[in-house]
Amino acid sequence: MNKNSMLRVLEKELVVALGCTEPVSIALAAATARDYMKGDIQSIEVLASTNVIKNAMAVGIPGMKATGIDFVAALGVLAGDSKKDLEVLAGISEEDEEQAISLVEAGKVSVELADTSKKLYIEVKFTTDEGYARVIIHDNHTFIALVEVNGELVYKNGCGNTHFATSEEERDELTIPEIYEFVTTVDVKELALVKKSIELNRNVALDGLSNEYGLQVGKTLKANVLKGILSDDLTTHAMALAAAGSDARMAGSTMPVMANSGSGNQGIAVTMPVVAAGEKLNASEEELIRAVTLSHLLAIYIKSQFGRLSALCGVTVAGASASAAITYLLGGDIEKIKYAIQNTLGNVTGMICDGAKAGCAMKVATCSSAAVQSALLASQGMCISATDGFIEADVDKTIENFCRLGNEGSSNMDKIMLEMMINKRK
Repeated sequence: MNKNSMLRVLEKELVVALGCTEPVSIALAAATARDYMKGDIQSIEVLASTNVIKNAMAVGIPGMKATGIDFVAALGVLAGDSKKDLEVLAGISEEDEEQAISLVEAGKVSVELADTSKKLYIEVKFTTDEGYARVIIHDNHTFIALVEVNGELVYKNGCGNTHFATSEEERDELTIPEIYEFVTTVDVKELALVKKSIELNRNVALDGLSNEYGLQVGKTLKANVLKGILSDDLTTHAMALAAAGSDARMAGSTMPVMANSGSGNQGIAVTMPVVAAGEKLNASEEELIRAVTLSHLLAIYIKSQFGRLSALCGVTVAGASASAAITYLLGGDIEKIKYAIQNTLGNVTGMICDGAKAGCAMKVATCSSAAVQSALLASQGMCISATDGFIEADVDKTIENFCRLGNEGSSNMDKIMLEMMINKRK
């Protein structure tokens, strides 16, 4: 895979996002529907897949106190800017929030589970006194597949591959050796997007350390370092910095982040443990940028098999990728980088996704800790044996097994989880 192809993969899969991507995608569908239909609002109907409902049900909305799928759909209709894609909710005001809440309280917004096998599916039907517009987004958070106005199909995206911004051919060309060669040879000046991901995600993490967001996982870890209860070591620093970013992200921070493979939380979890390690190891800016590039590309590589959404937590992918990058900062070669991936997947696989919410920061902290532990073992030449569990001697086969567990092995998990989440609200 040539250098330009690798850079294109980064450009397509690293996207600036404001707010958790599932509710933002709902807002995007709603805002798009509003673009096609004017008039006084009669109703907003939302149909969504299990995974989308799970991740959008309780997570914070940037700058807003209210949460919920019905609320964010109303917000998208009232004030969303569809031209901004994943930043569709940028610039939302308190007045917009109040109007959206009023729409919900008036019973004009409904949410139902879609009858679909797709893991990422959103359908919004917006009805006014002039007619209706129906918008469908599926497979990719910004992939508008269809727009229907008053029964007439006005737009249909015929792209055959909709799961990722990159093409299947581009993703098939990704290999760990190719990624490693690119990371170690590319002119760092060409990695401006990666540098931006470090800056954006670090700013969000620092915001999370300074303010009271969600469960305050990162801030609490740092506070206990100051008390002398925890050591100010690499592991704690990685956990605190990454978790703080997730605290802010999940609780509605208005600061944008650089998402990886459609997930802002994954973008944070891919970058921040590596940034923390770079700070503790006194890495140069160039070393850090190369390491974070490695983490981003490995996450894209694994995610291309794992899928955008799964019953297993996607932060496990970020943990494995970050561990490989930390191993690189510790001076590890490609073999030790592979060991780090094996060690991390052998540790955290099985972590269940129970939706996007404040508690995600705890999972980010857990996977960040596992990333450091796995990297330290890998840097000493230690790797989980191929005789153990689903781990194979070949790291690519281990990744394949991990992805099978996330897809084939957990087909009923999402249904059970959603039932639990919905039933407790009744």
